[in-house]
Amino acid sequence: MKKVLIVCAGGMSSSLVAKKATALFQTAGKAIEVNATSVYAGQKAIEDDQFDLYLVSPQTRMFFDQLAKFANRMHKPIAKIPPQAYVPLPRQTQMLADLIEVHLENR
Repeated sequence: MKKVLIVCAGGMSSSLVAKKATALFQTAGKAIEVNATSVYAGQKAIEDDQFDLYLVSPQTRMFFDQLAKFANRMHKPIAKIPPQAYVPLPRQTQMLADLIEVHLENR
């Protein structure tokens, strides 16, 4: 199973987005689990090499460069989530799922 972490300001809005994305992958029969956490906990998760892909939410883009340094050290992909893919509606969740699959494939 591939594990993805969304790094968010507090992890609340991203938790809903993560649940929707995980459900979409399960429905499609894909072994991808999406979780969410805060910036501080996200940095620790990167350092501990806990996930296969890290995504930075739109509201925490200012931390992207800082988090990317840690991800690069661990040789893990990291990407910014576009605002239009950060809405827990079917079309937007599919956009997020596509982003996840592209980054996992390019790994």
